[in-house]
Amino acid sequence: MRKQIVVVGAAAAGLTAVETLRAKGYEGGLTLVGDEAHPPYDRPPLSKELLRDTWDPGQTWLRPEDVLSAVDTELRLGCRATGLDTGARTVTLSTGEQLPYDELIIATGLRPRRLPWGDGVRGVHVLRSLDDALRLREELLRGPRVAVIGAGFLGSEIAATAREAGLDVTLIDTNSTPLALQVGPGVGAGVAALHREHGVRLVLGAGVAGLAEGPGGVKAVLLAGGSRVEADLVVVAIGSVPAVDWLAGSGLALGDGVLCDAYCRAAPGVWAAGDVANWPHPTAGGRVRLEQRTNAAQQAMAVVANLLAGEGAERPYAPVPFGWTHQFGTKIQTIGWCSPDARTEIVSGSPESGEFVAAYHRDGRLVGALGWNSARGMRQCRMSLGRPSADFVAPASASTSVLVSGSASASAYVPASASAYVPAVAEAPAVTDLASAPAPAVSAPASAPAPAVSVAPGSAGV
Repeated sequence: MRKQIVVVGAAAAGLTAVETLRAKGYEGGLTLVGDEAHPPYDRPPLSKELLRDTWDPGQTWLRPEDVLSAVDTELRLGCRATGLDTGARTVTLSTGEQLPYDELIIATGLRPRRLPWGDGVRGVHVLRSLDDALRLREELLRGPRVAVIGAGFLGSEIAATAREAGLDVTLIDTNSTPLALQVGPGVGAGVAALHREHGVRLVLGAGVAGLAEGPGGVKAVLLAGGSRVEADLVVVAIGSVPAVDWLAGSGLALGDGVLCDAYCRAAPGVWAAGDVANWPHPTAGGRVRLEQRTNAAQQAMAVVANLLAGEGAERPYAPVPFGWTHQFGTKIQTIGWCSPDARTEIVSGSPESGEFVAAYHRDGRLVGALGWNSARGMRQCRMSLGRPSADFVAPASASTSVLVSGSASASAYVPASASAYVPAVAEAPAVTDLASAPAPAVSAPASAPAPAVSVAPGSAGV
């Protein structure tokens, strides 16, 4: 009987999976299920090129229609998966149809977190999908006062794009700097300065207590301290959660995503890839989940290789995280684990010059690096990741200076829910940024298991 493989999720990870299957010689049945009607598209441009109206939707497509049709895959777009029966090996669709499978790859990605208020209110937006971006772009063209809640990668990019369009923009976050949890407060201070230089108003260390509404929609963001930020358009960018609701009752282990083994296998005949996959990283000392564009493709290829390899021939998936963001003409790239509790030092260039490399050290090892307009300068750090810090020699031209000496536990930065943006008077937990927290050091395996953690995207879907 002809083998059937079903891939649920038609973004970067899902598309890469079906293409890799065909490229590796798989000739059986292949179905790609996606809940959006659009052809598979790339997410990073949504918060930049598409939002600033320099790209049309077709430019975000990952493949032209003729290339996509040549993959020899049954496309089920605009059709949502609603259930999974691992015993019968069937996926239930929103049409009521049941798709049989021999092997299943789950690549359903994320859904945006939302605040307790604002659903259905005109002028309140999230940005995850192409349709989200098009709706937001249409409103930005009207010239509103913009408030962005959440200064992680996505929120900072949206604020930068709106400000570059000449709009009045306020960026709100509970932390002391933008990107505090993604790259640490030292580099985050530089991001804050970048935004201020370009006219973005920053409201930091502030929780959100609610939204003020009027007849025409949202009017202001109400802050926990009693003040308010006037706004005609509010973008909520407080992180995302894995899209696993449809897997309830399936018998799969679910937590912060689909819990897999080191080979990205969730159960016999079931695999996961991309933002939704949570697996024990062989060198990170615990479970990780990566919300990065590069990982989506790399993990999909690794899953296909393990699926086709057969029992006993699989290989653990051990990527080195890589992400990027573009803001106000500045390109920031990260590699490894740039956790906020790491000791961070400038090893090449300087912040004053607008070009530098920062090295991140934790537990005596080099665990990550960040390049600020300095991709070439990251090469030495890339080659030294995981090695003892004492063995890392900064470039001779560098004037090494310590930005931050961290001391907090990385696990303290793992967010629980959107309630972290609600002030304490609402009996919420201590406020934290809701973008996903960085993972532990990339080094020798830890002596004790670390908690499951996640790395936030460089932009929408990076």
